[in-house]
Parts: sequence; C-alpha cells; structure tokens
Amino acid sequence: MKILEILEAHADSQRHLSAEDVYKALLEAGEDIGLATVYRVLTQFEAAGLVARHHFEGGHSVFELNQGHHHDHIVCIKCGRVDEFEDEVIEERQRAIAERAGYEMTDHSLYIYGICAACRKAR
Repeated sequence: MKILEILEAHADSQRHLSAEDVYKALLEAGEDIGLATVYRVLTQFEAAGLVARHHFEGGHSVFELNQGHHHDHIVCIKCGRVDEFEDEVIEERQRAIAERAGYEMTDHSLYIYGICAACRKAR
C-alpha cells in the first residue's frame, strides 16, 4: 500500500518514478523495505494493471499509475525529463496503419526523444 501511496503522491508532479525512486521515498518515510521487494511489488502491480512500466532509452524503466487513458511520451536525452502528450491525429494514423497492414491493434506506445528547452538553454 505504501508503494501505491508514493506513486499516487507523485501523480501530478513527477509521474514517472523508477523502482529506485520509490525505494528512496520509502526509506525517507522511515519504511524498512528492500529494493528487491519494491521491484517485486511493482511487477505485481504491473501484472494487475495498476501501474504501467515504460522502458525509455538508456535502459532504465519507470513506472506510473495506470489512470485509464492512453498517452504518449517525449523524453529528454540529456536530463531524462519525461513529458506526456495526447494527439488524436497521431492516434488515428496509427490505427489506420495497423488496419492497412491487416492488424487488429491491441496496444501501442510512442516515445519521442529529444532535448528539452531547459537543457537547450543550458548549452
């Protein structure tokens, strides 16, 4: 339950947390828990559909609460910032491509990689 509470507490500000981020937050809250337990619980939550796991470039995974609506992500390759976006034109185009290729689309994900405004400004 504490892990869900942490994910929920970060749902508005920093929606995408790594298992290590969750672990650190638990330690800061005085919880006695191991990192392996955090990974195991997050994997169980993912299997139950409570959280979504994203594998961004660089090999790290992040988790976010599954809030029941689809969105895509744009990721800064410098600082790791993740922003979400929704675009119905992109969604419709993906459905049309799948249909044209003879597929019934069951799921999809779109990650755009770039350099965020803050990192560009810092250069």
